[in-house]
Amino acid sequence: MGILSNLQPENVFHYFEELCRIPHGSGNTKAISDYIVSFAKERALEYIQDEMNNVVIRAEASEGCEDAPGVILQGHIDMVCEKRPDIEHDFEKDGLDLIVSDGFVRANGTTLGGDDGIAAAMMLAILADPSIVHPKLECVFTTDEEIGLLGAAAMDAGVLDGRRMINLDSEEEGILLAGCAGGSVVKSELSVGRRERNGLDMTIDVTGLRGGHSGGEIDKIRMNACLVMARFLYNLNERIEYGLSELEGGTKDNAIPRSCHARICISPADEGIVFAEAEKLQEELRKEYAVSDPDVTITAVRQGSGEYKCLHPTGLGKVMFLLRNTPFGVQKMSGSVPGLVETSLNLGILKLDNSTLVMENSVRSSIGSAKKDLQNRLIFLTEFLGGKATVHGDYPGWEYRQESPLREVMTSVYKDLFGKEMEVTVIHAGLECGLFYDRLEGLDCVSIGPDIFDIHTSEEHLDIASTERTWNYLCAVLKALSR
Repeated sequence: MGILSNLQPENVFHYFEELCRIPHGSGNTKAISDYIVSFAKERALEYIQDEMNNVVIRAEASEGCEDAPGVILQGHIDMVCEKRPDIEHDFEKDGLDLIVSDGFVRANGTTLGGDDGIAAAMMLAILADPSIVHPKLECVFTTDEEIGLLGAAAMDAGVLDGRRMINLDSEEEGILLAGCAGGSVVKSELSVGRRERNGLDMTIDVTGLRGGHSGGEIDKIRMNACLVMARFLYNLNERIEYGLSELEGGTKDNAIPRSCHARICISPADEGIVFAEAEKLQEELRKEYAVSDPDVTITAVRQGSGEYKCLHPTGLGKVMFLLRNTPFGVQKMSGSVPGLVETSLNLGILKLDNSTLVMENSVRSSIGSAKKDLQNRLIFLTEFLGGKATVHGDYPGWEYRQESPLREVMTSVYKDLFGKEMEVTVIHAGLECGLFYDRLEGLDCVSIGPDIFDIHTSEEHLDIASTERTWNYLCAVLKALSR
């Protein structure tokens, strides 16, 4: 018996737990893809598995529903792999350690992968239960969504017959998404030289930030640990001369970095200044971000003395200029949709190796020209300093459709089931709907999902009661679409 065996809906949580046993971080999806294929084979369901490990499973319509137009159900099977520093967990090999508490499902110190494992679990539960009334179904399980929608981008959308699609990658119950931003990743690479420097070795760590999703939570005005570190190093440079030997922060371009690490070499006489600057900036930031990031911590630790390979002063100057001039966060709010972020970016990955500084920014906008302009700003800034910038993972936005028969059915069923209106909105985060909308002419699509909190962080948790309500709603919608 699994730890989720007593939860309702039983089949959904059964398959969710099965999926959680299989490591399935982005780029490591072969095993979970094969599990879904085995599921289809066991039930003699038609399936397609491609080279990207995307899987499509087809199911014929329930008896008497053969004349209803088909429906595409879609979600992704990769997850963001984040953990607390004190947790020993190998995402390449270990399944998730699930916990049920206070009405939520969590993982012990790691991301849960409810984004978007719960979608895969719901699709498998529907396919496994012949009592659920539905039209012809095409269940689409895509891969590597979290690192640029790569699976959906590579998938042959022409294999799909349906023109009504329900994406199951939302994280707020009662909200029907009807549009999303497009996005891309801009990777900047700056060559730097090193030279030997003698002195006192110190580490600087920025920790305690809340982080979060670089799309859905970019408007929460949370700090970016990489840019906090840049501010500290800049301030310190105003007072003393130092060498920089290590700099690293963030692990995913679509997650706001919660921590950043640096290593510096200083004159022993300047040790007190380093401690004072760390304390001063920490105090300033706790006032500036008292609501969003009250626990920001800047720690300086003396490591020893010796000779260290630090950046040449010219290289250090370029690194500081790049980081201090890289924009972050909300760049423009929508003028047509109140409260919607139109354009933003997030410095999600920062890493200094022996000869190169690498910086990756996630760029998002619901306006294609604005996205392009922000990409160009980053490219120009990088190239101005003699570096190289490339754009990858570019995906289109999903345009709000003024007339949507599918949306009408979805909102009508919701009101009948729960006695209240469903909220219809568009979001700043990227969804795979944009890629399918761009390639399937006439596609009518929406996105729904249960309440999932703190996604892309080790505090991620899935609301059990919300999952049950969303499941009941989805089954009612499929029945309504079968007529």
